[in-house]
Parts: sequence; structure tokens; C-alpha cells
Amino acid sequence: MPTYKAPLRDMRFLLKDVFKAEAALSEVPYYAQNETHTADLADQILDEAARFASNVIQPLNMSGDAEGCTVTDGVVKTPAGFKEAYKQYAAAGWTALDGAPEYGGQGVPHVIGNAVSEMMIAANIAWSMYPGLSHGAYTALKAYGDDATKNIYLPKLLAGEWTGTMCLTEPHCGTDLGLLRTKAVDNGDGSFSITGTKIFISAGEHDFTDNIVHLVLARIEGASAGTKGISLFLVPKFNVNADGSLGERNGVVCASLEHKMGIKANATAVLNFDGAKGFLVGQPQKGMQAMFVMMNGARLGTGMQGLGLGEAAYQNALAYAKDRIQMRHEPRMDPAQPADPIIVHPDVRRMLLTAKAYNEAARALTLWLSLSIDIEQHHPDAAKREEAADLVALMTPIAKAFMTDNGFTSTVLSQQVFGGHGYIKEWGMEQFVRDARIGQIYEGTNGIQALDLIGRKILGDGGKKLQKLSGMLQAFIEENEGNEDLAPMLDVLGKGAQQLGSLTMVVGQKAMQDADEANAAAVDYLRYMGHVTYAYLFALMSKAALEQIAAGNDKDGFYKSKLQTAKFYYAKLFPETKALAATIKAGNETLAVDDVVFGIEREVVSA
Repeated sequence: MPTYKAPLRDMRFLLKDVFKAEAALSEVPYYAQNETHTADLADQILDEAARFASNVIQPLNMSGDAEGCTVTDGVVKTPAGFKEAYKQYAAAGWTALDGAPEYGGQGVPHVIGNAVSEMMIAANIAWSMYPGLSHGAYTALKAYGDDATKNIYLPKLLAGEWTGTMCLTEPHCGTDLGLLRTKAVDNGDGSFSITGTKIFISAGEHDFTDNIVHLVLARIEGASAGTKGISLFLVPKFNVNADGSLGERNGVVCASLEHKMGIKANATAVLNFDGAKGFLVGQPQKGMQAMFVMMNGARLGTGMQGLGLGEAAYQNALAYAKDRIQMRHEPRMDPAQPADPIIVHPDVRRMLLTAKAYNEAARALTLWLSLSIDIEQHHPDAAKREEAADLVALMTPIAKAFMTDNGFTSTVLSQQVFGGHGYIKEWGMEQFVRDARIGQIYEGTNGIQALDLIGRKILGDGGKKLQKLSGMLQAFIEENEGNEDLAPMLDVLGKGAQQLGSLTMVVGQKAMQDADEANAAAVDYLRYMGHVTYAYLFALMSKAALEQIAAGNDKDGFYKSKLQTAKFYYAKLFPETKALAATIKAGNETLAVDDVVFGIEREVVSA
């Protein structure tokens, strides 16, 4: 059975030494005035979260996968222990951790909240999705709900008494939400009747709480076609009285649960809305704007699923590689044994270091963006808020796609370390692989993330956000150009960033003639930019590690290991950018093949 130990030292290294979170948040009165920004408080929270993750929900991971969720007459039963673990989680206040104090939240910074989320994901991803979806619903309602709605629903969500979902996808539309058919009819009393079917709804029905708050995209009768005509509605499982008590059952029913490759302990529901009473959230025909508040948070959360599963898989692969003896290696680790532990073999180290490097860079990206979200939402300086917002917007598709792609790679490599045992259920590695696969698909496939990055975030604003990032990287390089230990990294980083700018110009110029040129390059472009981002983060971590070594604080080799992992990344993983540059430049020509290649027959219609 796999185990999990939260990487607390790595988290603290990033928070304290690399990003200096306490100092950054001390400039934000929202946190500083209540002293929720301090390193001491963060340490206490991380310690308690680690205990909950390892002791309460991690032991339920394999059993939950084996049992799965069941549905009978619309009533869903979650695996044994899941409901009780959630009650314990809510009672301890974790559901309110980074919520607004005026609604019962604790006001802890998002950078700490997301570090906690990583632990829950790594320990038990399927379980973690139930409170994760609720947090997204809370975020959207806080941003766009009216005061009456917020005063009733937000305290319940933060207390963990109710949970939330996001209902976008329908059987005939996923990415292209403009095709949705769910309709909303105005009842004339401030409510709407919602009718339609939504599929793939994570945590769509369960037995954790008495009520579930569904946020549903629908089209009001007579509204515009396409995404411009979509509105967002709050549709509770049980209608809510004016005093916050529960009324009659609403017209939303779980028709079935999906049979899936992974995350089997999360109830992925088909929901039928049959004249369900719903309430408009935000303005009519502005639903996508409101839903994106929830989706953007969910995309960072999905990226963290790649990180969490990659970390859990790596930890177990590392332990196995130290214990499993196979073949000889010179010099022998233990001459008294008939063979050596497989960790001495170069290819096993390659697999482990790949997972380790991807995990450490992903954690750095997560906390960097989380700290930026804290600044974006609460810093008193408007210029700093805008700068942070631009960074978060630019990096969100990279966090979602690059982290889940690499997370899946990490789980597969970690499974490979086990050899045949990795393919056997009892070791738990095949579950990590199955669970990680969905991250590349939901919350907008990674291909869609790539289109969003190059289309909206880069070419859409004339490269302004990218120029800000390039300026940040250049400033870091110039600031440290006299550092001989960092010089090899800075040289690679500088050349990579410069070529990113050149590739952007190449793609942009081609796209002016043919939009498919940008689309054809998008996935490789995102991966190239992801590598440049990770290279920057490894340089930041290396600088912090060198400072600690110089101060004599590396008696156990922790900081030395940071430098060696960074060296591996630059030597073995970053060179992928050379191939990516070639495929980006190749453009759409080899993709614009004749229909005969795919056996397509189409009727030619004259203009």
C-alpha cells in the first residue's frame, strides 16, 4: 500500500527563502492587520494539514478507488470513510481556511491555502475534489452574487455545511459552450425555471452534506446565440428559505454516475434539471464572465493535481528503488547482498530525477502564482494588483497544461521504477497513473489551454503580458550576472527567453495570414514557454539554496540537492526546447493534409 508524507521542508523553503512570502504579504493590510500572513502561523497550518492528509484521507485512497461511488434512485453513496473524513475536515475549519472573515472565513492567504490543497490532492485526489469544487463555487458567488445571496450561501459553503459544483458540459457540447441547450425561463418572481442535462459534473451528487449548490450555465429564452447569450444560475439541490433553512427538494436529480478510468471515488454525475428553480448570478448573458472566475481557480487547482499525484508517485518510487535489489553496480553498495538497490542504476535515477524536478518546479509555480493572486486581490497599490493579475492570467494555462502533462509523465515514470510490480494493483502505482490522466482533459483540455495562451494571452494583447514576463526574467539575469555559480543557468535561461520572443514573432506573423498557423504551433509553444518558466524558477531556487549554503545552513545536504536537481533539469529536461523550436517553426503545412489522409469524404458546395 502506498504512503505519503507532505513535503513540508520543500514548501517552507519556497515560502521563506525563495518567495519571502511573509515580507510580501506584510505589504497587504488585508492579511497583515489580522496577522494571517506570518511564517509562524503558516508553519502551524502546514503541520496540521500534513497530519490530516497522511493520517485521515490517505489511508482511504486505495479503498475508495476499489469501492467507488454508487447511485440508487438518484441517491449517491460515497466510499466508506469519505463522509466521516469530510465531517472531520469541516469541523476543523479547513473549508474556511482562505475564505473572507465577513462570511466566516479565516482570511488566511491563498498561498498557504494552496499549499494545503496540494497535500490533500496528493493524499487522496478523489476525496479532495469535493471541498475543491465547493471552494470554486464560493469564489464565483463572492465575486458576482448579490448581497442577499452571499449572506445566505457563503457562510454555509465556508462552514462546510453545504458544498458546491460547476455545471457546464452537456452531452453535445464541452469546449464549445455556445452550443449548450439548457434553458432558463423567467418565472416573474426573481427566479427562473432551469431545464436541461449536464454531464461530467464532479461531486455532482453525494452524501457529505444536506445541500449542494449547483452553479449552472443556461440560456434565457430569447437570449443571443453562442457564448454571448449564456447566463449563470444558482440552483440548489434543496430550495433555501429566506432564513437560510432548507425547503422542498428542487428539480435536479442525479440520473447516473460515469464509469471512469480514474478518480473513481469522486461522484462524476449526469444531472437532469427539470424545471429546477434557479437564481441569476451576475448580469443576464454575462454568465461566461462569472463562470471564468471559478474556472480559472479550477485550472490552477487542476494543475496542482498533476503536482500532487506526481509527488505521491515519486515518494513511493523512491522508497521502492532504495529497497528493491536487482543486478550489480560498481562500486557495490553492499557487497554482502546478492545484488544492489536499483537506485544505483543511472536509468532509474533518470526516472526519479525527472519526477523530482517536475514536482519541485511545479510546486514553485503553484506558490508563485498563489502569492500573486493574494497580491492581485488585496494589495493596496493598483499598479501592483495589475502586474500580479497579468502574471496570473498569462501563467494559468501553463500551470494547468504543463503541470498536468508533466504530472502524468511523473506518475508513469514512477510506475516504471517498480517494473512489473508497478502494473499490479496492490502497490498503488497504477492508480496514480489512472487518476493523473484526467488532469490533461478536464477544465479545458490541454490543447484548449494552449490555444488560450497563444491566442488570448499572447497574440490577443499584442504580447504585452509576455513582454512583462520577459522584462522580469531579464532583470533577474542582470541582477545576478556576477554570480559565477548561477552563470551557466542564467546563460541558458537568457537564450531560452530570447528565443521565446523570436518564436512568438514567427508565429504571430504567420497567424496574420492564416489563423491555423497559431493553432498548429500552440501546444508546442505552451510547452516551450513552460520550460522557460521552470528554468527561471530553478534559477530562483538555486540562488536561494546558494545563499543558505554560504550561511552554513546545509548540514544535511538539502540545499545541495536543490542545486543538483536544478543542474539535472537544465541538462536533461530543458533541452527539449530545441526540438520544440523546430516543431513550432514547422507550422501548419504538414497538418494541412488532403482529406484522403483521414478517409474523409465531403460534399463540395459552390459559393
